[in-house]
This record gives sequence, structure tokens and C-alpha cells, in this order.
Amino acid sequence: MKTVLFDLDGTLLDTLQDITDSVNYAMREMGFPEKTREEVRANVGRGVQRLIAGVIPPDRKDALEETLSVFRPYYVSHSQVKSAPYPGVPEAVERLLKDGYLCGVLSNKPDRAVKDLAKHFFPGFAVAFGEREGVAKKPAPDGVFLSLKEAGGAVDRCVYVGDSEVDVETARRAGIPCVAVTWGFRDKEVLEKAGATHFAETPEELCQIIQKIL
Repeated sequence: MKTVLFDLDGTLLDTLQDITDSVNYAMREMGFPEKTREEVRANVGRGVQRLIAGVIPPDRKDALEETLSVFRPYYVSHSQVKSAPYPGVPEAVERLLKDGYLCGVLSNKPDRAVKDLAKHFFPGFAVAFGEREGVAKKPAPDGVFLSLKEAGGAVDRCVYVGDSEVDVETARRAGIPCVAVTWGFRDKEVLEKAGATHFAETPEELCQIIQKIL
């Protein structure tokens, strides 16, 4: 079946404030300076470890694991406080599902949070795949192949939708087309520099591009 895999943060959901609030909870608990939304935004996309490594003080890299141990459980239990779909996204997803597409999520955020958010906002998805022990994170293509296996999709009939250079690279390594959305956490110029060739300015346009590709 034709399959659409979505990134989550910055693509389907605006999760930035919940992530920022959770980061700053960890910063306060560790006695570190709090971070702005923009500072957090710049570090989102390559997994929790890279996020926390990018926001703790440069001279306190020794505290990375301890900070992660504070951040992870707090975020998992606070991932749905302020997060919400971008306008038009639920309708676009529903249209794809009605048209017979398999849909799912592939994200670098913790697997438990990915599953909780997908179940809450997009219950029709065939797979919700997050950071898992033993599976290389994006931009490695491993998650694409495993997600497709769980969903029952095929690589030659799949497109990946994301908002960052990590997503563009993930699709390239997996050998599948990528549609870059411009409403997320990265500017269009960053996506163009990463090699993106398909751009969706709105969820409605996203559906049209996916239909043309698949």
C-alpha cells in the first residue's frame, strides 16, 4: 500500500513549548540557566541526547546523563500539556487516510511520548515509531524500514514528510522521496540547503504533492 511516514515535532504537531518547558524544568533542577524557545528549537530534531547536550552549559558536559535522567520522565509525562496539531493538519491526515494511504510517525523523540501523542491526536495511524534502544536514530534510515515493516508498507511506495534537514537526509538515505513542510522548526533556506526539492506551504498542498509523488 501507499504509505506516508511523518516526522512529529514541527511537522504534525507544534510541540515546542512542551519541549521548552521540560528542558527548563531540567535546567532548574540541575541549577543551569534556562533556555529560550529559539535556543531549544535550534537543538530539536536529532534526538533527546543531542537536545540536552546542546542546552547544558559547555563546561558541564559531565552532567549530560544526569540531566537526561531528569528530562526524560518529566517530558514523557508532560508531552501533551500545550502541544497541538498545526492548523489544517488533522484534516489533511484524515483525507489521506480516507484515500487509502497507510500513515504513520517516525520521530527521534522518546518512543513512549511518540506513541502517546500519536494515539491521542492521530489514532488512525498504522505505526508510531520513536527513539528505541538498539535502533539508530534519524538520519539513519533504520527507523524508516522498521516502521514500514510494522505498518505493512513498502519502500518503493512510500514518502517521508518532515520539517528539518534531518528529515531530508533520512529520506535520502532510505531512498524515498521527501516532502519538506515550511511551517515547522526550520526555515525554508535550511531545507533547500539540505537538498529538499518538494516543499509544502500548507497541509492542503501537502496532500496534493503526496498524491502526485505516489
